[in-house]
Amino acid sequence: MSTTITVIPGDGIGPDIIDATIKILDKAGCDLNYEFADAGLVALDKHGELLPDTTLNAIERNKVTLKGPLTTPVGGGFTSINVTLRKQFNLYANLRPVVSFKGTQARYDNIDIITIRENTEGMYSGLGQTTSADGSEAEAMSKVTRAGCERIVRFAYEVARREGRKKVTAVHKANILKSTSGLFLSVAREVAKDYPDIQSEEMIVDATCMKLVMTPENFDVIVTTNLFGDIISDLCAGLVGGLGMAPGANIGQDCAIFEAVHGSAPDIAGQNLANPSSVILAAVQMLEHLGQQDNAKRILNALRETIESGDRTTRDLGGEHGTDEFTQAILERL
Repeated sequence: MSTTITVIPGDGIGPDIIDATIKILDKAGCDLNYEFADAGLVALDKHGELLPDTTLNAIERNKVTLKGPLTTPVGGGFTSINVTLRKQFNLYANLRPVVSFKGTQARYDNIDIITIRENTEGMYSGLGQTTSADGSEAEAMSKVTRAGCERIVRFAYEVARREGRKKVTAVHKANILKSTSGLFLSVAREVAKDYPDIQSEEMIVDATCMKLVMTPENFDVIVTTNLFGDIISDLCAGLVGGLGMAPGANIGQDCAIFEAVHGSAPDIAGQNLANPSSVILAAVQMLEHLGQQDNAKRILNALRETIESGDRTTRDLGGEHGTDEFTQAILERL
């Protein structure tokens, strides 16, 4: 029985890389139906709003969404579309794996790290954001809950156990942020006791960033709060060749959005230059979520073989070809 998913092509290079990914999903025989929806600048132009109700209804109805990069206009009172989606559908867990691929321009060849980030609380919740009338002061509130901390830490340990991972590192700043980060660390210690089969460690965020650069092979699963997770996951992407090789999954109780985590790159939109790997890898995550492990593995292997061989790869991967040629090389391997 076929599954219907919502597809948001997005802005800039989004339609290019989403189109490439859909061709790959179809070639792999994933038996998916697609309901296309608008968000971002495209939606603002067509519907007068960044996130139309029709799009929200499609996400709610189909429960699984594949999303290209979106652009939120700077200033003008516009709220981040991604933050809005996470809050609207309570997508509390952001799961961003990075894995080394031979043939990329990365400095490391032995990276296999999952960053799991709390997705709805902390500094990104948007609470208490004010600026004084004269522009001399600004403030924002960071609020975390025990329930939110426990939910994300337990999610991380369950992912580690399911995937046969050996260690979970809880990243914090409890030495300075004694209330919010202190609560997260306290809860992480409590939850760790329920998983004696998995090694647990805790690390201050400063040291984490330094050690990720120096000895990234020592990390396995990282779990942390919203702001730290956003920064750390981008750092991890740099270990494997950049954001073009980093997918993201936003997981809630009954809804999930899988996405390319990089920007919309409007300067190269429509020029057959974009690397679609990030959203292809997000689609692999989506297939695993849907229980299509075999198809996920086939697509991942085809992508890996294409990059490793250097066959028609894009410029950021060291090649001289475009999105279409790179996609065709993957299709042939499928």
